[in-house]
Amino acid sequence: MAKLVYGLNVSLDGYVDHTAFAPDPVLFRHFIDDVASVAGSLYGRRMYEIMRYWDEDHPHFDEAERAYAAAWRSRPKFVVSSTLTSVGPNASLVTGDLATAVRDLKSRLDGVIEVSGPVLAGAITGLGLVDEYRMYLHPVVLGGGRPFFTGPRPPLHLAANGRIGPEVIRLSYVPAGSGA
Repeated sequence: MAKLVYGLNVSLDGYVDHTAFAPDPVLFRHFIDDVASVAGSLYGRRMYEIMRYWDEDHPHFDEAERAYAAAWRSRPKFVVSSTLTSVGPNASLVTGDLATAVRDLKSRLDGVIEVSGPVLAGAITGLGLVDEYRMYLHPVVLGGGRPFFTGPRPPLHLAANGRIGPEVIRLSYVPAGSGA
């Protein structure tokens, strides 16, 4: 059975915005290895459309960007959307009941399924299906935007923490009482 992990870069004040800050080379290498290791990724429409950037080779890509693109393309993607009618290579459209679809994915796959996108993660959190939250905390204050958590959630337990590169702290939380 797969473990569902929600992780994103986040500012010190709790917001996510991929255009406001970027990973340094050490963190980017971490993300390359992370993406290459997952059983699959579960995306909401908006985040999937942002990530489709990696479906194509761009002439300005350096070696690390080419490695990330190759890792991203190699992993299955599951896209939750009520508006899309098709998705790109190595991706499947998830429609219908979200709880049923996520439980099915968790039962069919082994390893980690990463959830990307705060709106989708908030919906899945409300269903009690997120097994771990990974916050990549950057020393940036945005003052507003889309929050990492989109609503209240039951208490969490700090499962792990550590520095990645010179500036980022990864905090891993699990639902309190989950035994993880």
